[in-house]
Amino acid sequence: MSHDTWRRWLSESALPLWSENGFDTDRSLFHERLTFDHQPIALPELRLMVQARQVSTYCRAELDGFGNTAARSLRCLHEVKRRYWRSDDAPGWIFSLGPDGRPADRRRDLYAHAFILLAHGWAYHVSQDRQYLAVARETSLEIDRIFLMEHGGYRDTLPPADSIHRQNPHMHLLEAYLALFDVSGDSFYLDHARRVASLALDHFILPGTGMLLEFLDSTWAPLQATGHNRVEPGHLLEWSWLFCEFARLAPDDPNIDRVLDAKDRLAETAMAYGVNTRTLVVCDAITENGTQLETSTRIWPQTEFLRILALRARGGDTQAAGFIERQSAFFFEHYAPSRLRGGWIDRLDVHGVALTDHMPASSLYHIYGGAMELLASR
Repeated sequence: MSHDTWRRWLSESALPLWSENGFDTDRSLFHERLTFDHQPIALPELRLMVQARQVSTYCRAELDGFGNTAARSLRCLHEVKRRYWRSDDAPGWIFSLGPDGRPADRRRDLYAHAFILLAHGWAYHVSQDRQYLAVARETSLEIDRIFLMEHGGYRDTLPPADSIHRQNPHMHLLEAYLALFDVSGDSFYLDHARRVASLALDHFILPGTGMLLEFLDSTWAPLQATGHNRVEPGHLLEWSWLFCEFARLAPDDPNIDRVLDAKDRLAETAMAYGVNTRTLVVCDAITENGTQLETSTRIWPQTEFLRILALRARGGDTQAAGFIERQSAFFFEHYAPSRLRGGWIDRLDVHGVALTDHMPASSLYHIYGGAMELLASR
């Protein structure tokens, strides 16, 4: 039941909505937000990250059999390259574009660079046009030049806002490098992925636990006092899936035992401390000792949970298969009700009341990833 529901919702509602109402044909760029009535919301800036996520998703969708979804996204990527890459005559991609088509925020942002790498990986996969690999290689070299730090890891932005190490941009950088290695076979990307994976194993994950911290100080120590550090169950699930991908692509890696152990521990920790046992809803944040930090629930951790459940169900876990049915039913009742016709509510409070008054395009990347893992498990 849930497989058919997800495929129908994607093909008939969500993908058409965000490629039609969600696309600005005049600028060949995706809108960042829609109202609950499917009307575009004008914003002062369009972020690179959102454009890259949408491009990735629609390139994937064509490969997954959802029709001719890539042409518009490749047209968008061409426009993005023209307007965001080195558009202020400096290396790298600007953070955002103004309504006039000129740079709005000229910062270099690692998180956004990770997603533009991912977009080029999927663009190459669907088109087999090697120009996309050429841009990905140049961008990877620029990332090392702009963000790489002497003592390991990458700074978040240039110019830097602080000296805090954040796991999130590193996680998506790992995702991009794995995707590029998968489609190109170029060991350059696997070498980069190995470095990021080692960083997570050595620094982001607390030793002997499945707790991965969001923030660390400049010496790689936890940013807050013990018991007060932020952990996001959704990110534990994302890292778990990425380590699964790493193991698939690099089964002979010297770190493979640590990777496989972390894969299991992270997912088990998320499910033990971050998932409501009654509703199967994933909360937004806990502390490293397992105390709930936030009771609100965003849509994206639910789809990361779906992805892990699908992986486990494919491996014969009957409990995971049952959880998928329950979680899918809750998703379509509370986060993506039929009245939104392919749209969603991004965040709910503890009582299930919407905390947002619009639909962000950026959620589609997470939703699609979770749904496709489920559909692949059939």
